[in-house]
Order: sequence, then structure tokens, then C-alpha cells
Amino acid sequence: MQFSQVNGMVAHWASAGRADGPAIIFSNSLGTDLRIWDDVVARLGARYRTLTYDKRGHGLSELTPGPYSIDLFAADLLALADAQGLNRFALVGLSVGGLIAQAVVVRAPERLTALVICDTAAKIGTDETWGARIAAIEKSGLDSIAGELMERWFSRRYRSDRPAEVAGWRNMLVRTPAAGYIATCAALRAADLTAAVGTISTPTLVVAGEEDGSTPPALVRATAGLIPGARFEVIAGAGHLPCIEQPEVLARLIDWHISKPSAMPDPVDSFKQGMATRRAVLGDQHVDAATAAATDFDRDFQTYITRSAWGSVWSRPNISRRERSMLTIALLAAQGQHEEVAMHVRATRNTGASPDDIREALLHVAVYAGVPAANAAFKVVKKTLAEMAAAEAKT
Repeated sequence: MQFSQVNGMVAHWASAGRADGPAIIFSNSLGTDLRIWDDVVARLGARYRTLTYDKRGHGLSELTPGPYSIDLFAADLLALADAQGLNRFALVGLSVGGLIAQAVVVRAPERLTALVICDTAAKIGTDETWGARIAAIEKSGLDSIAGELMERWFSRRYRSDRPAEVAGWRNMLVRTPAAGYIATCAALRAADLTAAVGTISTPTLVVAGEEDGSTPPALVRATAGLIPGARFEVIAGAGHLPCIEQPEVLARLIDWHISKPSAMPDPVDSFKQGMATRRAVLGDQHVDAATAAATDFDRDFQTYITRSAWGSVWSRPNISRRERSMLTIALLAAQGQHEEVAMHVRATRNTGASPDDIREALLHVAVYAGVPAANAAFKVVKKTLAEMAAAEAKT
């Protein structure tokens, strides 16, 4: 463990990777400590010098009296960089760490080589939402909101498949000093960089977890739109903390953005993202069966649709999965692809499209592709919905 006196407080930090490599500083989210970056740092250490740290009032860093401000956090980060002899560095910030990163680049743009902000925005939440959270913690402690936050932090699949890890990260949250958490909530409540981020000229990558319940992709994307030249990416199969759920994908994006190779990130990313999206939409049982049934004859085809359909079109952030589900069912119905229609109706359990949504989609099929196509599709959909209802009744 390493500690330094910076900006009037004792900061806990860790350095890893190549001592002579380009420097990257990582700034954490609310209620977390530097350990959330471990798997990302491990993948970047061969090329970069990485510096992670605990914010004021978090982890092993000093708890000073609140309230805090984003400007104070930005000053802490710059003071730590000075203490480490880092005059120029890339900066990666997550959630409130993303707001801190935005404040740093606005305050000292000459210090940054590149900016990556994840699951954040220029303005997060409202006075009312932060006030309610502060009141809940003051009354009942962090434990009272931990369950709700785990649902926002992690994707549904991660919560289902990795309960021990979720319990461990929950422990990290509830062991955060309540006073430090509340003081940081006050900083978030007061922070609004909407006007300031339009001045950012540092090359910027903005990343959102597809299932982020704290800063949804649409909110993150809106901030990306305010930053000149910023690139926006969505990571499939991740909630608010993609550094934990999808560290390899996030590390590749960071590496690509900082090193600026001539090509896009390695195509393996599109396959992995496609597989995550495919599983999230169609379900593990369906994807496992399709994978097991693949032979040398059609394995390349399965790889192709995972990359092109699921890793590209279905992973785009512009419209929701519910809307994509409606479009897909309508197009398949218009083509008479009834087996595929049934498959995507079953997938609505995961996409959020309702029977009413499907009905509206098929009415459009009737108008624009013909009544016979819609009539046949209605029969398939009714049968599939009945089968789904019967299966749910048995569980």
C-alpha cells in the first residue's frame, strides 16, 4: 500500500505497469475504491504506467470534513499527479470520476494526452435525487441502498451468474465511510459541466455500459455529443462498471484511443460484444444450443452473424433493444420467416417488447407488406405467446 500527502489529505494510491511507459490515471466511481480497475490495469501494464487511487473520503484515503466539490476532487488528482512526477498523462474517469476527469481537462488541458470518460455525464442526477439519497443514508446507512445500487451497477446476467462477486463489491460499497459518500453526493448534486465541456479539445472517448442503471447510455451519449470530436461506444453485457464486467473490452478501447493505431480495435471485440448481446437478447440456452449444433460446415456463418448482426447492428446505441425487437419481428414477418419470428417473440422476455408492441409492429406489416403476411405472423405470435405463458405458469 502506498500513501502520499496531497492537497491537504492523505491519498492512497497504487502504480503498476511499465515505469517508462505512457502514463494513465484512473478515477473511480461513487462508493468504490481503486480495486475496480485491477483487471483493466492488468491488461494495460505491458505498455503503460498506470496510477489508480482512492478519492478523498473513499477507500483508504483520508476522510476530511465535507461537503466536497468536483473542483476539490480535480485539485486532488492534479496534486497526486504532481507528486508522482506526471506532467502529462491520459485520464480515465468513471461516473463521478468521469466528472472529475471533465473538470481536470477543462482546468488543465495542457496536462492531458487523452481523455476517456465512462458511464458519466456533464450533469448527473438532480437536486431532488441526490437529496433523497443523502437523507436515506443519514437515516439508515449505506446498507439501506446497497441492493438497489447493485441492480444499477451490474447487468442482469452478472448478478445472476456471479453472486459471490456481487456480494464482494457490495461489501466494498457498504464499508465506504458514510460521511465521505454523503460529501461526494453533495459534490455531484452541485456539479454541472454542461456549458464547460464544449471547450474540450483533448481527444475524447466516451463509453457507456449497455445496461447501466445509474447513467443510462442515452445520458452518456448526450454528453458525448457536447464534446467536439468525441467518439461514443457502448459495451454490451455491462452495467455501470464495465471495468469489472467487461475489462478486456474496456482495456482494448482505452488502448486504441490512447495509442491511435490506424485501424479500429481488434475484430475480436466485435465478436465478444456480439456474443454478449446475442446472449442478452436470445438467452444463454438458445445461444448454447446454436453453438453446440455448429459444425465445420456452418461455424463460419455463426461467427459472421455474431459479429455483423449482434456485434454491429444490435449493439448500436441509437435505439433501444425494445425498438430493435419490434423492427426485427416486423421485418421477419414481412418476409414470412416464421421460425425466426417465433424466436424473436421469445426474446422479448429479454428486450422488454410487450405483446402490445408486437401487435403494433404487425399492424404496420399489414399496411406495408400485406394482410396475408401479417395474418400468418399473428398466428405464429399468438401461438408463441401462449407457449411462453404456459411455461411461466409451470415455474
